[in-house]
Order: sequence, then C-alpha cells, then structure tokens
Amino acid sequence: MGNFTFDEMNLMCIYNTGTREGLINALKEMRGYLEPDEAELLALTDSTLEKLSFMGDMEFEALELYPDFDDKEDEDGE
Repeated sequence: MGNFTFDEMNLMCIYNTGTREGLINALKEMRGYLEPDEAELLALTDSTLEKLSFMGDMEFEALELYPDFDDKEDEDGE
C-alpha cells in the first residue's frame, strides 16, 4: 500500500526525518497542532499516516522523498 498522492508525497517531504517511524511521529505531532478549520490538512495527514502504517521500512526507504533540484536547474537552463 504505497500509492501516495502528490499532496501526500509533498507532506512527507516536508516532515521527513529519514525514517518511517520518525516521519510517522513527526506527522502525529504536527497533527496535534491543527486547528478545526484545517480539515483538509487533517484528512491529508490521516490518509498519509494510514498508508505509512501499512508499509514496511524497506518500502519506505525506496520512496524518493527529496526534491530533485537537478531537474529544476535543467528547466531553467542553468
């Protein structure tokens, strides 16, 4: 179960600690600070946490959770 949406991948990139367990803990901590009017972010966080809980560490390590700056430079012609 690793079919993450684009938004879930972005969320994981922001809170990535380098390990699946660390990311889960960081997302749970962030979730505790959400306000009632942040329902969309709450739902996104919950769906991401659910998917992370069903995957193993090896599957997590195969995810590319770091932006590829080289592609950005190529697009800009630099």
